Amino acid sequence: MNAQKRMILAIRQEFQELAPLLDERRIRLWCAGRARAYNREHGRGGVMLVHHATGVSRRRIYAGIREITEIPSLAVSRVRQPGGGRKCLVDTQPGLRDALERLVGPMTRGDPESPLRWVSKSSYHLRDALQAQGYHISQRSIGPLLDDLGYSLQAPSQRKEGGKHSDRDAQFQYIATLVHTFHWCGWPTLSIDAKKKEKIGDFTNAGREYRPKGQPVPVRVYDFVDKSLGKVTPYGIYDRGRNEGFVNVGISADTAEFAVNSLRKWWYLLGRQWYPLATAWLLTADGGGSNSSRTRLWKTELQRLASEVAMTIYVCHYPPGTSKWNPIEHRMFSHISENWRGEPLTSREVVVNRIANTKTATGLTILAQLDERIYQKRRKISDDQFAAIHLERATFHGEWNYRIRPD
Repeated sequence: MNAQKRMILAIRQEFQELAPLLDERRIRLWCAGRARAYNREHGRGGVMLVHHATGVSRRRIYAGIREITEIPSLAVSRVRQPGGGRKCLVDTQPGLRDALERLVGPMTRGDPESPLRWVSKSSYHLRDALQAQGYHISQRSIGPLLDDLGYSLQAPSQRKEGGKHSDRDAQFQYIATLVHTFHWCGWPTLSIDAKKKEKIGDFTNAGREYRPKGQPVPVRVYDFVDKSLGKVTPYGIYDRGRNEGFVNVGISADTAEFAVNSLRKWWYLLGRQWYPLATAWLLTADGGGSNSSRTRLWKTELQRLASEVAMTIYVCHYPPGTSKWNPIEHRMFSHISENWRGEPLTSREVVVNRIANTKTATGLTILAQLDERIYQKRRKISDDQFAAIHLERATFHGEWNYRIRPD
């Protein structure tokens, strides 16, 4: 093997070791330095030798030599001279930026002339629409252009609450005042509501959880209810003063009787232990569902409970459209959903244990029990039964704020 071949092999080996660590500029400068060193020793042929050894084009090597010998060095942070490299698409294709903005602009949603009126504005659809207009652009180039135009991928934001009641803020102030009073007296203030029904079985559950790669939990493709397992309804009671919760997991209908029986269980399991001197409760709830402000059975069952525990029960309902302000939603239910994310609720025991093991850094603890009682749906309350309730409505929105005294 002659000396020139040995030189080519040596340069090739050195280049293969260094190339992964070098950027475009440093590669051409390294190649130019090798070529110049060979020329100093042998007079000429260095560029061709380095080209055969590295595969770097002679044009790049000559550019590196000019950069070393003729052109002032670039700043350390730059790889090319300003203006070097391929021209931007918006420079080579005038009108591309405006055409893209017309496709994605909010004003085109209802435009009958827009080619994307009835399809999603994905990068692939945008590419096809621009190519149909005669522009040359790839799907990967759509993202940077949209970023330059100030667009980003966004999901709809839940901000519209519908109609706003004129006394909504006043009701919030009324509830806050009453809660403060009960806390000062050392009496229980309970935020109550029923969580959405959950299907029992190997069904998909929203969220993701860490598992070995390529081994997701297999679940059913279709979410038809398994009649042998059915559904469960977790009814929650959140103690605002103690940051403590109780969930009664029912297997039957979500009725007012079920809701009040959940309160009854809370009292005998937790309430009387923590509030032995209390003479009244305060319940804050939304205005619908099993604890609806318009349901006669709700008030009738509360009367039975008030008489049973010999306490006055105060009730405050949140105005229409504001149920998400109920503290139980963001202080307890949200943490329960987070604790069982990505895991199928395969049995009632799984539901109860997942709820009972929900904890937070702020000290939330939850007691959960299974309620296997079957509650009758559509129970009717007569006028005489309703008239027997010791119901006293507040002067401010008595349909939302009232108390029920024991017999």
